[in-house]
Amino acid sequence: MSEACKSCSSASNCSGSCPSVPEKTKAQEASQIKKIIAIMSGKGGVGKSSVTAMLAVDFRRRGYRVGVLDADITGPSIPKIFGCKDTVGVSEIGIVPVETRSGIKLMSLNLMIPQEDDPVIWRGPVISQLVRQYWTDVVWGDLDYLLIDLPPGTGDVPISIFQSIPVDGVVIVSSPQQLANMVVRKAIKMAKMFKANFYGLIENMAYVECPDCKHRIEIFGKPRGKEEAENNDIPFLGELPLDPELTRLADAGNIEDYCSAKLETISQTIGTQYAKL
Repeated sequence: MSEACKSCSSASNCSGSCPSVPEKTKAQEASQIKKIIAIMSGKGGVGKSSVTAMLAVDFRRRGYRVGVLDADITGPSIPKIFGCKDTVGVSEIGIVPVETRSGIKLMSLNLMIPQEDDPVIWRGPVISQLVRQYWTDVVWGDLDYLLIDLPPGTGDVPISIFQSIPVDGVVIVSSPQQLANMVVRKAIKMAKMFKANFYGLIENMAYVECPDCKHRIEIFGKPRGKEEAENNDIPFLGELPLDPELTRLADAGNIEDYCSAKLETISQTIGTQYAKL
């Protein structure tokens, strides 16, 4: 597992011999991660954490070893979605992430505090340092995919992620509203400034399907994800609907029971790009 450096864009490219690469911690020595994917939106409320969880579940269902790093420190939701209430462990070499019932490894601040609804009132530098420790001090072990659920915005945490973690590619999550697309463009431009690769854009909440007549209702306006992806010169991965079943399962902490043919197609598309980025 190689550290990011100025001359290498990803863990796959880095030889590990660059002078800017810090010495590995014991936790990093015990971990091998093949691909690191940042899930990013720029705007809150577009279902980025749900998409992160669904991708993790589908990758795991297809036999991959998966971890999720919840970088949304002040608003973590990943443990709730997965129904995890255990606290992380500690070994002699580092922090041991919690595992879901299907074997997905999770690291989140809500797995480290007494009450899940306790507020985190920290300044940006402290939050950024904690996120970096999720990378240097957590024993992730052998993973095919590490998914990073980024917080909204283009501030301290996304900057720290791109500067200190060798992200292989970015998945952008948007929704049909023009406001959402305007903010998402900021996130895309930020990722490009850090020379990030893009797996593509997912348009979430694109429509609702009537359970009786199967009529498609575009309650947030006409989907514009494909157009937005083309305008920003990144791949379009597909649309996801608003699904009451997803909401029910996520609220119950049973996201691992959710199945979506559209999400499966998207995750398979990401998988086909595995060797390209």
